[in-house]
Amino acid sequence: MDWAAFGVDLHLELDATAGRRVGLERALREAIRDGRLAPATRLPATRTLAAELGVSRGTVSAAYDQLVAEGWLVARVGAGTEVSPLLRAAPPLAAAPAGPVAPRYDLRPGSPDVAAFPVTAWLRATRRALTAAPASVYGYGDPRGRSELRTALAGYLGRARGVLADPDRIVVTTGYVQALALLVGVLRDAGRPVLAMEDPGLAFHREVVRRHGGTVLPLPVDDRGARTDLLGAGELAGVAAAVVTPAHQYPTGVTLAPERRHALTRWARDRDALVVEDDYDGEFRYDRQPVGAVQGTAPEQVAYVGTAAKTLGPALRLAWLVLPARLVEPVVEAKRHLDLHSETIGQLVLADLITSHGYDRQIRAVRRHYRRRRDLLLDRLDAAGGRYRVGGVSAGLHALLRLPPDGPDEAALLAAAARRGLALGGLAAHRHRPGTHPPGLVVGYATPPGHAYPAALDALLAVLGAAEQG
Repeated sequence: MDWAAFGVDLHLELDATAGRRVGLERALREAIRDGRLAPATRLPATRTLAAELGVSRGTVSAAYDQLVAEGWLVARVGAGTEVSPLLRAAPPLAAAPAGPVAPRYDLRPGSPDVAAFPVTAWLRATRRALTAAPASVYGYGDPRGRSELRTALAGYLGRARGVLADPDRIVVTTGYVQALALLVGVLRDAGRPVLAMEDPGLAFHREVVRRHGGTVLPLPVDDRGARTDLLGAGELAGVAAAVVTPAHQYPTGVTLAPERRHALTRWARDRDALVVEDDYDGEFRYDRQPVGAVQGTAPEQVAYVGTAAKTLGPALRLAWLVLPARLVEPVVEAKRHLDLHSETIGQLVLADLITSHGYDRQIRAVRRHYRRRRDLLLDRLDAAGGRYRVGGVSAGLHALLRLPPDGPDEAALLAAAARRGLALGGLAAHRHRPGTHPPGLVVGYATPPGHAYPAALDALLAVLGAAEQG
C-alpha cells in the first residue's frame, strides 16, 4: 500500500543547527510533548514528509527510527508510523469561560421545535438540487442570491402571503438580523437614521439598529397593535422608518388593526418614509386564514422581511428582503461589501423545496404541531384555574400571560422559575424604557422537544401555583 496517499499535513519548525536529523527529532518530540501531536496520531509517510521538509527520505527514516526506539513513536508493518498511544497527552489549554447552563425546561420564546426539521424532505431536495446544478454554483454568487430561490420566493410569497414580489427586487440574506442591519445602513448613509420600533419589542433588534448607526424611538403597542396613528407627530415627527410586526406582534401577539395598517402606509407615502415589515410568525395562524402582508398594499413604501428560521430552522441562516425599487441597488451594494453573498447550496435546496411544494407541506405540518401545543398550554392553564389572562394565542409560537395587578411580581416569578430549572421570558425586558408597565410572562411553547413539553408545562404550573399560594 502506498502510504503517501494517506499523508496528513504536519507543521514542524525544523532547526537544522545540529543537523537535519537531530533537528527533525527535536521538532517531533516537542510537538508530541506539547500535545500538538496527540497519542495515536498517524504521521506522514517518510517520502511525503521528506518532500515537504526538503530533506532526504533517509533523514526522515532515521529520525522516525530513533523516536520509535525512544518510545515516542510506534511503527507497524502495513499501518505506517504513529505517535505512541501509550503516551500521556499534554495538559489541556485553559478552557474558555463556560457559557450559560441550558435550563432543564425551556419555555423561552423565539425558537421553533428544531426536532421538527424535515430531514428526509431536505435530503431529497438536496439530492435533486445538486444533481441538476451546474458547476458554477460552487463559485462566487450574486449578492442578491440565487435566481432559482428568488424566483421560487416570488411565486410563494405572492400566493401565500399576498406579497407583490418581483425576483429582481428580492435579496437573500443570512437571517432577519442581517436584513435589518442592511436597511439601517442604507438609511444611515442617506442621512435618515431615525427609526420607530414597537414598544414592547425585542431588545436585541433595537441594539442591532443602534450598532449600525441608527437611532431608535419607541412606537407604543396596545391591543390593536402598533400605534401607527402617532407616526409623523410629536417625538415621532422625524422618523424615517418604522419597524413593525403586523401579522403577529412580538411579544403581545396582537394583529395590527385594519385602520392602523392604512395609517401606516399613508404615513409612509406622505413622508417618503419606509415601513420595515417583519413577517414574524406570519404563516402560523390557527383560528383563521393568515393575515396578508402590508407590503401587498404599498410595495413602494414597504421593505418586507421573511425568514425560514421558524418554518424550517434558524441553522439554515436563510431570510429574504422584498424591496421597493429605489432600495434595491443600495441594499445589493451594501450586501456585496458586507459578505459578498449568502451561501448557495441551502438556497438551491430551499428553492427546490418550494417549487416541489415540500415547503407548503412542512408549514402545514408544523402549524398543526404548534396548534396542538398551544391547545395543551391553554387547557392546562384553564384546568389550573389561574388568574392569568392569556393573549396572543391566535397565531405564532408564544403566548403572553398577563399577571394580575395584585399578583406576584414578574421578576420574582422569573427567579422562582429559574430555581426550578424553567426558563421563561418576561414582558418588562421587552420595554424600551423602565417604568410602571403591566407585568407579564412570555411563554414560548415551540422550543422544547416533544417528550419534554408536558414536563415543562408541569414546571410552569408549579411556579404559578406556588406564586398564588405565596
